[in-house]
Amino acid sequence: MKSATSEQSLIPPASNRQLSTQSDQEVLVRVDGVSKKFCRSLKKSLWYGVKDILSEFNPFSSTVQGDGLRQGEFWSVNDVSFELRRGECLGLIGRNGAGKTTLLKMLNGLIKPDRGRIEMRGRVGALIALGAGFNPILTGRENIYVNGAVLGLSKRKIDAKIEGIIDFADIREFIDSPVQNYSSGMQVRLGFAVATALEPDILLLDEVLAVGDAAFRAKCYNKIGEMQRRAAVIFVSHSMQQISQVCSSILYLRAGQTKWLGDVPHGVAAYMCENAQSSAGGERTRSIQLPVQSALLMFTPTNLHFGECLTARLELKLESAMPDSSIRIPFYNPEGLVVAEWNSKRAGIRVDLVAGKNSLEIKLGPLHLGPGTYEIALVLNDATGVFLPFWSLKQHSFIVQGNIVGSCEYQIPHLDFHVSREPQWKL
Repeated sequence: MKSATSEQSLIPPASNRQLSTQSDQEVLVRVDGVSKKFCRSLKKSLWYGVKDILSEFNPFSSTVQGDGLRQGEFWSVNDVSFELRRGECLGLIGRNGAGKTTLLKMLNGLIKPDRGRIEMRGRVGALIALGAGFNPILTGRENIYVNGAVLGLSKRKIDAKIEGIIDFADIREFIDSPVQNYSSGMQVRLGFAVATALEPDILLLDEVLAVGDAAFRAKCYNKIGEMQRRAAVIFVSHSMQQISQVCSSILYLRAGQTKWLGDVPHGVAAYMCENAQSSAGGERTRSIQLPVQSALLMFTPTNLHFGECLTARLELKLESAMPDSSIRIPFYNPEGLVVAEWNSKRAGIRVDLVAGKNSLEIKLGPLHLGPGTYEIALVLNDATGVFLPFWSLKQHSFIVQGNIVGSCEYQIPHLDFHVSREPQWKL
């Protein structure tokens, strides 16, 4: 019997967890209570592996693999269940180490689960690791034939598809070169082209769009959308923008356990909320060095709507003057990416700070940012542009209000900044 937990579950009721209204005949992936454990110690891992193999061949062995944890072991995936039907795309999200890649490897048959059952119906195409499935000594063309043969395709069928694969990967000039000479982007291009062109019923993609230019990513989006008509897709990404664009449902894993299984907007919101809470106190800093003796910084308001303005107020006390200084104010989205930045030098504003008290007021806006929570940094550089007498990184945040569906839809911001040396405010 599983022990009760005081933590409130994010998994919706069973009646709301149906990913499609189609019949069970169209279920291509069924995962039921799947778990996988690993050992942190290499020596113990090898010893446990030997014992588990021997116990499988010994009908009188009392050791049952998968029951409980032994010393040094942990659950990489713990009691995960879901179904995926033809025409659906499941987004698999979670922080690094959450168990996403382990789950994909079990679905692809690379490793077997310690508990639970996995049913896969039809041909499986996978791109799990960069360069996985490629022989580095063989050329790109030869690897296409090898991968096709592994999937059970005849040479005649591969011959009919190979030109389309080469055109999609857009590496015709290097197709007869060894894969070991390919860049990471070229390997992803070829891997994605092969995995999708061989018409699998189930497609597994792990961070495939993390490498590659914008034009290739656009081709991948279109290809995934085309494949969803006849296949089931499982897509792993840390980009909530990509997840929102291509997925019809979300499985959110945390420490190997299911935290959310259901619709995309609420799954993205749950991931961002918990990720923001867990990162508190992480990549945050406030640094003051001479000639800056003290600094007070505030941003108002903390809640605003699309197109409204934000005001930064900075009060500095300097030991000596800092002529020709510069100020940068970057904005970070929940994924930690800079989505907007103001730079005093680019704005053509000269910042001359005098010894003693300096008061600055900077009006930022209108901000054309999608709904969500954003963090802010303020960096003060001296005339060299290298030394940072004052640096406030992600100490402040603000919320752009709106529907959570748009929490990942970041628009190109229009920034119109005004600087006042003597604002009418007091800290």
